[in-house]
Amino acid sequence: MTSDIVLKIKLDELKMPSEIQWTAVDGGVVDPQAAKAFLLGLWDGAEKTAIRIDLWTQKMEINEMNDFFFQTLIGMADTYVRATNNTPLAEEMKAFARDFLKKASESQYPQ
Repeated sequence: MTSDIVLKIKLDELKMPSEIQWTAVDGGVVDPQAAKAFLLGLWDGAEKTAIRIDLWTQKMEINEMNDFFFQTLIGMADTYVRATNNTPLAEEMKAFARDFLKKASESQYPQ
């Protein structure tokens, strides 16, 4: 048995992502869903390296990117504790995520 998650990326004339859509029929997501960004991480067990694909559209605002990273870091901490039962370290990751969001929100970079 297999299950597919499909990502479709529309590119602009400069080959930059202009639209991201995804579906996961087996997960109940039949109609294409819009997204402004995605982070995909894969573990290559043979090479012992992480492979990443990170894409975002020009429509993604900085404050949205800040929230996206905060929520991703919190989610990674939750996944980490489920996989390792290392609650203290997961809590440190969550503390870092909260500190990151605070600093990112206070940042002087254009929003």
